[in-house]
Amino acid sequence: MRRFAALFHALDTTTATSEKVAAMAEYFAQAPPADAAWALVFLTGSKLKRVAGAPLMRALVVEASGYEEWLVDECYGHVGDLAETITLLVDAHSDAEADVPLSSWVARLAELPQLPEDRRGSLILEWWHAVPSDQRFLLNKLMTGALRVGVSQRLVVQALAKLSGLPTETIAHRLAGNWDPSAESLRALLAVEDDPVMDADKPYPFFLASPLEAEPGTLGAVDEWLAEWKWDGIRAQVLKRHGVVRIWSRGEERLDGRFPEVEAAAALLPDGTVLDGEILGWAGGSSPLPFGALQKRIGRLKPGPKSLADCPIVLLAYDVLEVDGADVRTAPLVERRAMLDRVLARVPAAIRRSPALPAESWDALSALRTQSRERGVEGLILKRMSSPYQVGRRRGDWWKWKVDPYTIDAVLVYSQPGSGRRSNLFTDHTFALWDEDRLVPVAKAYSGLTDAEIAKLDRWIRANTLERFGPVRSVKPEQVFELAFEAINRSTRHKSGVAVRFPRIVRWRGDKPAPEADRLETLRGLAGGG
Repeated sequence: MRRFAALFHALDTTTATSEKVAAMAEYFAQAPPADAAWALVFLTGSKLKRVAGAPLMRALVVEASGYEEWLVDECYGHVGDLAETITLLVDAHSDAEADVPLSSWVARLAELPQLPEDRRGSLILEWWHAVPSDQRFLLNKLMTGALRVGVSQRLVVQALAKLSGLPTETIAHRLAGNWDPSAESLRALLAVEDDPVMDADKPYPFFLASPLEAEPGTLGAVDEWLAEWKWDGIRAQVLKRHGVVRIWSRGEERLDGRFPEVEAAAALLPDGTVLDGEILGWAGGSSPLPFGALQKRIGRLKPGPKSLADCPIVLLAYDVLEVDGADVRTAPLVERRAMLDRVLARVPAAIRRSPALPAESWDALSALRTQSRERGVEGLILKRMSSPYQVGRRRGDWWKWKVDPYTIDAVLVYSQPGSGRRSNLFTDHTFALWDEDRLVPVAKAYSGLTDAEIAKLDRWIRANTLERFGPVRSVKPEQVFELAFEAINRSTRHKSGVAVRFPRIVRWRGDKPAPEADRLETLRGLAGGG
């Protein structure tokens, strides 16, 4: 655990990618394989299930610290992070136990929920007093299921490639899907030779498009490119291997059972086929259903007749990655599209090819792009005809040419601290619009401000707090921010009656007083038109 705490500190105190990669490579080279395997799980964004709730933890920190409950609550409200508050208020004993391996801590935490609450509490107190503060912070994060490490999976893959000498594409593929955190799995991950028996459950790493920031004419001749609509659904890979169908989301979540229409159609695919595409709600016509309709299906592990009828599902396939059990990702896109047509020849309409758009000129495509919102899409995707299917976000071959976002001017009403290096700064904000003479929350956003603006806003929030609700503060409704978002839908789950997708801060409107912020009826009007 001491070595993992040192790695966490190294990653948390630098923004240089080369230093992060070097720190991880050094850790994986030196750590015991069982510990390194669990560290890999946490570095790639997975978490343990919560084994201790906030009420128990707060009661225990009162007991362990000797401070009054009100003072602990005051400290928590100021710090904004329970794990960090505990770390600051609880001291380790001088006879702290020897360093416990990370894998052993994971095993201990797995046993904790099976114990009576009083025994759980006494064990947690023992642990707090037995480990140094840096390890105590990580232990608390593991217990609450809230550990987040500030690295991307791409950097983790680079570190493992640097250590093993393997290509990053090989490491990324071996990590895709379910990965068992064991010493044996880690050795197989870093082995020079591939396991000859391919895991039938394993998807391929997804290839991601980059935002198009220049004029499309700078990409060269239009006939060298394939244009498709940018669908607003769930990116997924559908696998049929050894007669079994599996569905993986881009977030590497198994979706089996949730979309039986797609699974039934995929059962008719040739064996040894992997498709890449978009899962959408589609009730006929030429446009998909709004994403809100699809959301109702996402959470249902086994949808009933009403869900199936209200939101029929299709997979719009735009690529094929495996044919007859052979990896075809290195073939040019134009050849893969021909292969896609062949494998879909006898498959029901629940799986269909994403249509190519007519592309006589860039101007013609630009005109089509203006129809995006009325068609229920986000813009266009441009793919070089000669491109292989790569790993991650590689610039140059796949571009997303999205429509300009919606924007509103909204008033800041609530804030709470962020995580990681920003756990002591108020960076997560709630914004509201005017509904007659009252402000109604409509969106939460945390990205878009510079470091200097974050620090300035943090000072303002602390000086203009009205009330505290744990880590959350309500503030004087004075600051206006321009927000951008991709889509808007009517919603019965939100008091405002609308839900926005991917909100982010565009700029701090210091020039605009709060009474001049936008009104809720304006946002609802956008929902009606979009």
